[in-house]
Amino acid sequence: MDGFGNRDGKIWLDGDLVNWQDAKVHILSHAMHYASSVFEGERAYCGVVFKSREHAIRLIKSCSLLEMDLSFSLDDIEQAKQDVIQGNSLEDCYLRTIVWRGVGKNMGVSAPQNPIHMAICAWRMGEYFPSKKNGASLDISKWRRPDPLSFPPQAKASALYATATLAKHAAERQEFSGALMMDYRGYIAEATGANIFFAKDGEVHTPIAKTFLNGITRQTVIALLSQQGIHVIERDIRPEELPTFDECWLTGTAAEITPVIQIGHDYFYEPKTMTNTVTDLYSDAVQGPKVERNAMYS
Repeated sequence: MDGFGNRDGKIWLDGDLVNWQDAKVHILSHAMHYASSVFEGERAYCGVVFKSREHAIRLIKSCSLLEMDLSFSLDDIEQAKQDVIQGNSLEDCYLRTIVWRGVGKNMGVSAPQNPIHMAICAWRMGEYFPSKKNGASLDISKWRRPDPLSFPPQAKASALYATATLAKHAAERQEFSGALMMDYRGYIAEATGANIFFAKDGEVHTPIAKTFLNGITRQTVIALLSQQGIHVIERDIRPEELPTFDECWLTGTAAEITPVIQIGHDYFYEPKTMTNTVTDLYSDAVQGPKVERNAMYS
């Protein structure tokens, strides 16, 4: 296999399933030059996309925040995802939906008349972090999440991932799995592509989603823990607090629940009761007990 540009399969593009290698974008597309695109990452388990409708709703919201008029409805998006899964004969897979401004009559920052396109791809995906079973390690990045007045943080926009790419590249050069990023004020924000949680004294602490995306997996985990009577505290967390926590984990559609065993060169954690609890709760939520799954998808 020669990478993602040279695969067999089908991609949903503006309403049609096309051959993978025929899904092309013009080089003068506005998104290529000015980052005017939004996307969703989703996982399907046994052919069913977890929180599918929530992801589609967030995609539409992201389009609105970036002033992109999406012509496809919520139901259209839901059907398109199923078409992609079935068209590629997949069950457990990762889906990437992307919406972008295409090429128009003018080439510049302003592009209100440029056509809006949408595509959905799907492929088999294992663990996001190769070290997931042993736990992820995070560098402490110099790059920060911006002031919310710089860009709408609740848009899952490609532009916001440029700093995450820089942070992750720097981390990988030092043999870390990813990086911990602060916000513009210096408080802990998130990791590169995943939200972060900490545990101590039977409680769970997580940064307030003010300067970063309030992940759907993050919201799911908070709800699952709350249902078990576990107190989840959303608050500003200072980096000086890192040595006070006993456990740490990441959440995200791709990352699922990934334990963190190290942050920087000074802080170390061990997955214990709380990490194991949230891992089991999330696994049951996305897949259900084995007997139930077999009945549901037979």
